[in-house]
Amino acid sequence: MRTTHLTHRIRFMVAAACAAALSLFMLPAVSAQGTMTQTATSTQRDTRTWHVRVGEETAHQAIQGMAFLPGTIWINAGDRITWTANSGEIHTVTFLATGQSLKPFDPFDPNQLRPRGGSHYDGRSYYNSGIMSSDEAPVLPAWRSYTLTFDKTGTFTYWCLVHGVMMKGVVHVRPEGTSYPFSQGQYDRRSALHAQRIFADGWRLWVSTALRATSRTSFFGADDGVAMVMRFIRPTSRVRVGQTVTWRNVGMAAPHTVTFGPERANIFVPYGDPTHFSGGQLNSGIVTPGGSFTVRFTKAGTYPYICALHDNLGMVGTVIVSGA
Repeated sequence: MRTTHLTHRIRFMVAAACAAALSLFMLPAVSAQGTMTQTATSTQRDTRTWHVRVGEETAHQAIQGMAFLPGTIWINAGDRITWTANSGEIHTVTFLATGQSLKPFDPFDPNQLRPRGGSHYDGRSYYNSGIMSSDEAPVLPAWRSYTLTFDKTGTFTYWCLVHGVMMKGVVHVRPEGTSYPFSQGQYDRRSALHAQRIFADGWRLWVSTALRATSRTSFFGADDGVAMVMRFIRPTSRVRVGQTVTWRNVGMAAPHTVTFGPERANIFVPYGDPTHFSGGQLNSGIVTPGGSFTVRFTKAGTYPYICALHDNLGMVGTVIVSGA
């Protein structure tokens, strides 16, 4: 096991801060729920608990989805919603206060990292789930679920602070006793189809990016505001002594690093000499969308590397350097 002075959770948060800052320049993209047959009705004055998944991921975490599923839900006053983390990537469920604007994620702000507000939503104040993740044992506090009771009628928008305008949800609260347009089962079936579309989008993105890769050009995954590929695309490069490898970030939001050797305390700052690398410690620092990082190898050998922000999701690679 490699030694590190920064937890994966802190790295995730700083990576998310970069992603959220970039996402504020994008228009919200919310998938419509589509047309469903109205079969679930109720006129009883009962209360219900509804369930929403937070995030999506494939079995090996290679593709991450930025979505609440379902993204739009209709409930009645007095009902509750429980949001459950469904990915290793971190997210939040956040209702902004009246007049409050969505800002870039701040990984050091306790109001964003921890739960805020009570258990009953008042329709106007700041309510936050805190950091949510499906990780079994996160280093910093993270929650698997978050529940709110809605007593006020109205239409309420919420966000993931980590991914900004790319990840939005809507809750419609009608008067108590109103007929429900959809059942939980219908929401679940539509959400399953939505998740499959996210994964299909991620696989297409992976393949289209891989077609551009060569032994000397790799890519920092890819993302398009819907799916994120959390892998180096062409993770194994084979070059000769004196040749270079370039990593390019062609995504829309996610930042990454190329990090060789034991990590230093601050992996967000570049260190080492990429123009004459023969082993040891080397780090690109944060490479944001549109950026790149090039390393010239001056000694034969096998050099493993990682993205220090996403290696726990499997984002690792190797450069194999043969003699001149």
